Amino acid sequence: MKRLVVMVLLLLGAGQIFAQQSFLENQKMFPKVGEAYRIKEELLKKEFEKKGLAYPARYIFVRSFKLDSEMEIWVKNNPADTFRLFKSYRVCTLSGKMGPKRKEGDRQVPEGFYYINDFNPNSNYHLSLGINYPNFSDRILSDQKTPGGEIYIHGNCITVGCIPLTDEFIDEVYILAVNAKNAGQDFIPVHVFPVKFNNAGSMNYLGTFTLTDNTSKQFWTELRNAYDYFEKHHRLPVVLVDDKGKYVM
Repeated sequence: MKRLVVMVLLLLGAGQIFAQQSFLENQKMFPKVGEAYRIKEELLKKEFEKKGLAYPARYIFVRSFKLDSEMEIWVKNNPADTFRLFKSYRVCTLSGKMGPKRKEGDRQVPEGFYYINDFNPNSNYHLSLGINYPNFSDRILSDQKTPGGEIYIHGNCITVGCIPLTDEFIDEVYILAVNAKNAGQDFIPVHVFPVKFNNAGSMNYLGTFTLTDNTSKQFWTELRNAYDYFEKHHRLPVVLVDDKGKYVM
């Protein structure tokens, strides 16, 4: 009986220690995350220092551009600060075409305003960060029965509707996201655009596309309003969704 009591107390103690561990400490217990920190953290610190940025960033913002095959990481350390660009990463490949995701199996990368809702340290695609597709707008405008899901920023450099990076790049992005969440940023915003709206060549290409329901101009205008606001102020716009699924800034 005494042995049983001791074992229960030990298990309870272990549970309390685990519960007291930070998100960062828990994540680093996974082999791929621990290895990423071992290889990349000092390099990230040097890059931050070189750019006059404080490491680790307490807040990050992710912007991805489908046609331009880029993903940007913006950072800051205080709520009142404006965001500063830390780094642009090359997106390996594009699945689907310009336009939002509207149905499971359409191979589309979503377009719109999201946040990271999952950290997967045991991903089949090295490491992965989930985004909250379908969001409120998608739930209204996408297929009501099968809108699709499980959209991630991940490694392995392959995709069917996700945002793929090389393993080397996802290591860095994953570390930055873990650090921000560990510092208290529960909702890391991810804005996905069809193009860089200030890139003339990309805009000309976008002009050749019309969405099947003829709403492309309105939809991309909604996205561009938020893009332009951030470009001007380096602050996140407040984006709401109306009862028709339209983004309202």
